[in-house]
Amino acid sequence: MQAAVETRQETARPTLKRKLAAYVALTKPRVIELLLVVTAPTMILAQNGLPSLWLMIATLIGGAMSAGSAGAFNCYIDRDIDRVMKRTQGRPLVTGELTDREALVFAYGLGIASIVWLGIFTNWVAAALSLAAILLYVVFYSLILKRRTAQNIVWGGIAGCMPVLIGWAAVTGDLSWPPFILFLIIFLWTPPHYWPLSMKYKDDYAAAGVPMLAVVRGRAQVGLQVILYAWATVACSLLLVPIAGMGLLYTSVALVSGVWFIYETHRLYDLSIRHEQVSPMRVFHGSIAYLTLVFLAVGIDPLLPF
Repeated sequence: MQAAVETRQETARPTLKRKLAAYVALTKPRVIELLLVVTAPTMILAQNGLPSLWLMIATLIGGAMSAGSAGAFNCYIDRDIDRVMKRTQGRPLVTGELTDREALVFAYGLGIASIVWLGIFTNWVAAALSLAAILLYVVFYSLILKRRTAQNIVWGGIAGCMPVLIGWAAVTGDLSWPPFILFLIIFLWTPPHYWPLSMKYKDDYAAAGVPMLAVVRGRAQVGLQVILYAWATVACSLLLVPIAGMGLLYTSVALVSGVWFIYETHRLYDLSIRHEQVSPMRVFHGSIAYLTLVFLAVGIDPLLPF
């Protein structure tokens, strides 16, 4: 009898573990990681030093819940697309590890928890911005733009810019010019980050009926747009120097990493117009490295005496 109970418990444990893993996957944890990378440095810049450890932890937890809620809503809305695209066929609503109802309840619960958490442990300005970020991603991008326009990722990317405003507001209780420059950096960076990915998975998006730029335009046109946005991103990053009084470290990192980022986008375009084999994921991964370096410099620069 005892052996039978132990056997049932051992069978249940992996099931519970898979269920929890499915809920985590629903939040798109890789996206959350990237959003948290930009939040903490913004808070250091807002404080012009290190904020209290608890404030940073509370903000990062609230931001992770907010982004996780938006990701879960997106998985629910896009479940029909995800069943068609090879890249997303492992998501929990496609595999059946979670039901639609479970996903929707989880998304609402996590979103409400994020707003309440930020309101109590940071301030209600940050909480209101968190709500705006969720609505922008879920309604503006997922429901309205994604299936209707090739510019979906441009304007839909606004939601991904919100963590810097949330981080700044958590420290100061208001907003000023520096967080909006950081907002613009991420806004302009999103197309040259995401469009190379859409080049690689062009057939997936075409099969799902999603009009990504790579689907409705040729590789050369996508490559040119990537270049233009990369130049605009780097130019915007340098605006932070006079506006936020950034020092030598940030200026050097923004320049060097920016030149490298622009070079990679030009390389992609050059290969595209010569109809040679391209490596769009090289630009995709490079864009992540670029943004990480820039925001690391944002967080370290205020701690230096020069």
